Amino acid sequence: MTRKVVTLIALVAVAGLFLVLLRLGTPNELGTVSRHYVERGIAENRAANLVTSVVVNYRGLDTLGEVTVLFLSVTGAAFVLRRRERKPVDARASRASEIVQTGARLLVAPIMLFGVYIFVHGHLTPGGGFQGGAVVASGVLLLLLADRERELPHGLMAWLESLSGFAFIVAGLAGLWVAGSFLANRGVLPLGEWNRLLSAGIIPVIYTLIGLKVGSELAALLDVMMRGEAVAAGHGAARSGGGRRGGRTRGGKNRKKGGRR
Repeated sequence: MTRKVVTLIALVAVAGLFLVLLRLGTPNELGTVSRHYVERGIAENRAANLVTSVVVNYRGLDTLGEVTVLFLSVTGAAFVLRRRERKPVDARASRASEIVQTGARLLVAPIMLFGVYIFVHGHLTPGGGFQGGAVVASGVLLLLLADRERELPHGLMAWLESLSGFAFIVAGLAGLWVAGSFLANRGVLPLGEWNRLLSAGIIPVIYTLIGLKVGSELAALLDVMMRGEAVAAGHGAARSGGGRRGGRTRGGKNRKKGGRR
């Protein structure tokens, strides 16, 4: 009864807060900064996706913070989930169905290609580095679900993550050196023609680096999570097997003692 009352009070409070925010509404006029983004964003960056210009160029430090938060989150989760001792798991318990295996063979490559398309075309269409990297990681997840014993190229992934992160910092410092602000898009690379693949200056390069970094980090996290589950299952099988062996040993000793009596 108490739980129902608390739930009802919480729903009423949320509804009241929603009505208050609805009455406040949103401003009908753009502010000074927003007006500059809308009026000068395309001319200054030549990016068909105006959001890209805001996220990567004008608010470059925010993007750097987001990349840093993702890196720290993945590192912390991997540190918690990693196991030092790894034992093989029963293949019958971890083997995926034929549907999953066939679907992985057919869909992994298109999924990864679609992820690359998203972050390469982030300056032209909705999307970007974070979205494309997440799609690439979903392809890796499907691959791991289809084959639990598959080993990912950890060395290649580590180099890819490190080099993309280093190149991202270099690109930001180049904008700071040339134009006076981190990840600035003025004077680093030619802006090109609007709505073309080779346009928007350094923005597509930055999105490509972010996509590679995010994809490799999330793929490494998924691999650690899958291996941790496998190791836990292996420990459980080992404990149950040890218990059975111990039971048989104790039973044999008891039978021998009974025979001697």
